[in-house]
Amino acid sequence: MQNFAKYTGRLAKAAASSERILDVLNQQPDVYDLPDAIPAPIFRGAVRFDRVHFAYQSGQVLLQDINLNIQPGQQVAIVGTSGGGKSTLVSLLLRLYDPTAGRIMIDGRDIREYTLASLRPQISVVLQDSLLFAASIRENIAYGIAGVSDAEIEDATRLANAHDFIQALPQGYDTLVGERGATLSGGQRQRIAIARAAIRQAPILILDEPTTGLDQGNEKAVIDALQQLSENRTTFLITHDLYLATRADMILYLENGQVVEQGTHLELMQQNGRYAALYQVQGSLRV
Repeated sequence: MQNFAKYTGRLAKAAASSERILDVLNQQPDVYDLPDAIPAPIFRGAVRFDRVHFAYQSGQVLLQDINLNIQPGQQVAIVGTSGGGKSTLVSLLLRLYDPTAGRIMIDGRDIREYTLASLRPQISVVLQDSLLFAASIRENIAYGIAGVSDAEIEDATRLANAHDFIQALPQGYDTLVGERGATLSGGQRQRIAIARAAIRQAPILILDEPTTGLDQGNEKAVIDALQQLSENRTTFLITHDLYLATRADMILYLENGQVVEQGTHLELMQQNGRYAALYQVQGSLRV
């Protein structure tokens, strides 16, 4: 009778949980494949934002009249005030949301014409707080990609400046990491995330504050890895560190959802506007 009472409580909890799960599964996503969507070809990496507007809710416009023309292999740094729309801009490229107005094109074609399953695998993302799973380092790097060889994993970790520290771990590539990578340092987690992005060999790369919170030694290792990773890839770098932005082919300064300044580091410094003022402030703090 005691066991029966325990199982009754467990069954009640399970029933409530199953209802919540079914609620989630029954949700209709706001972004979905159009009826005539086609598989995307292998991208060259030309990206165009054509009069793009976006609002999370009606009447609350977050991005206004964004017009960009980015060539394959170009590196674009997105800087500006917090809440200015930097992360939202690249979220539209991944089709986590669709523009309220305007269109985003890759290689001359609206991304809404492609299936999501063929669009997103061609865009690699390295976040500020990359998600690692309670699994081996090898499994974390190869996650989501079938048929990856050990040699390919090792090549990716060498590019990410991660091979040496992985080899020094007790079981090397078979070392288990804690949930969310709790057993690794911040710099080690970021280099694992960079290796994961490298092994995908995607033509478009998004880096969202990838060096935030790292000490000087780890930051240098991560920056070196990011430089190698972004080579010959169309790269979008979201950062508050203008030292990283100086290396980009194009810098966008976003404020209140608008591109208020655009150009190379030298061009923006000559304009002596918002970017130049912020760069001078950061330069004095570094000294």
